[in-house]
Amino acid sequence: MPQGRPVIKKVSCEDCFFRCNLLCALDLDEPCATFRPDSPQGLCPPQQLRFTFRQERRTKAAWAFPSAQEQAALHAR
Repeated sequence: MPQGRPVIKKVSCEDCFFRCNLLCALDLDEPCATFRPDSPQGLCPPQQLRFTFRQERRTKAAWAFPSAQEQAALHAR
């Protein structure tokens, strides 16, 4: 039998960290925007993306403004 998408349990206020620790002051029928899953470790921040270094970029620009001497030479003609 082919495996499809895993069944994801629908979250509820009863699964919220704030509700389980009696910190919720809202009386809603559905989870609010501040929902955080309750876990034995407590309130944990979301996992961040791994930092990766970029390749060094060239230090000299591909195009630069002409210097003062070059501008003077251009306009002197």
